[in-house]
Amino acid sequence: MQRQPLEPLLAQLERGHLRRRRRTVEGYASVGSHAELIVSGLRLVDFSSNDYLGLAGHPEPAAAMAECAARSGAGSGASHLISGHGAQHAALEEALAAFTGRERALLFSTGYMANLGVMSALAQRGEAVLLDRLSHASLIDGALLSGARFKRYAHADAAAARRLLGASARPAAVLATDGVFSMDGDIAPLVDLARAARAHDAWLVVDDAHGIGVLGPTGRGALESAGLSAEEVPVLVGTLGKAFGSFGAFVAGSATLIDLLVQKARPYVYTTALPQPVAAATRAALAIAEREPWRRERVLALTARFRAAARAAGVTLSESVTPIQPIPLGSAEAALEAQRALSEAGFWVVAIRPPTVPVGQARLRVTLTAAHREDQVDALAEALGRACREAAARTAAEAPVRA
Repeated sequence: MQRQPLEPLLAQLERGHLRRRRRTVEGYASVGSHAELIVSGLRLVDFSSNDYLGLAGHPEPAAAMAECAARSGAGSGASHLISGHGAQHAALEEALAAFTGRERALLFSTGYMANLGVMSALAQRGEAVLLDRLSHASLIDGALLSGARFKRYAHADAAAARRLLGASARPAAVLATDGVFSMDGDIAPLVDLARAARAHDAWLVVDDAHGIGVLGPTGRGALESAGLSAEEVPVLVGTLGKAFGSFGAFVAGSATLIDLLVQKARPYVYTTALPQPVAAATRAALAIAEREPWRRERVLALTARFRAAARAAGVTLSESVTPIQPIPLGSAEAALEAQRALSEAGFWVVAIRPPTVPVGQARLRVTLTAAHREDQVDALAEALGRACREAAARTAAEAPVRA
């Protein structure tokens, strides 16, 4: 069999407006903040970042990273189980366990790897894994890697999950969901899912990458907001590159769970450990998040402000109350055109297209952070209103031609 040429595959993506291209961020407009980017010489307000608390550019984590690098070097040199597990890793794991109210926490290099590790360690061949239909790709890939039978239930439908758990001929090992869904911004029905998992003796895994640090009375995430304990949700996955502004991820749970992951989670066992300077920076960011609750309060207040201003500008919104605000546009072409229009208006808002979202559900994904100003939020809402009106006018003009 001959090797398939790659150019036609790329051309097909191009024709469908689905080819992805990177743009290089050349710098930031101000020291200590990542809210305004310099891209192709243009100064753009970034409304696509997951830096919810505005900590990615904060000087304290940067100083902690530099100080640690001067002592321990830039890299860890080996996996955690060889010689790569350092004092900063151990201290951060203890801090994360305390922050989440769990016995232990385990660091992973990325959230993707954390989910691969958890799913493949907890589920075995012959068992069943249930996922929300809109779960993150890493949960899906982890389920596939486990070799277990993989099923999906309708998005945010706990009753459907319960029915699947009860109907499965094979024992269900894992029920997994995002806490906050990364493309829609809505929150999973965690209380009902916890009841369903407990009733059928399945592990409940919640990937709260976009909730940790933002939701809940003290920023402990979607589980705190739902009033759920560690016993009710035994496996919590969180990331460090979003609200905490650094890099990496963790799994938090019982001491027995963490010990099992150390033994069986291949993405943990066979990967070079996160650099210690990154762990030091994350501990500094975690401390800031705890002592400065105004950051969490501000990003949620700006989210409410954006929603009010966007509605007033005629922008269609979902029901999301989190800093993730999707703007539905339908086609990939329309989403790209809206992205271009916003860039010309001084805003960086990325178009999200298939396969990240289903066909026909392309969108702009607006995200708010504590680093944004009120006038920037208001100006974005106004520019979005114009972009959405222009998109609707183009669709109306093209309709007779397509018919």
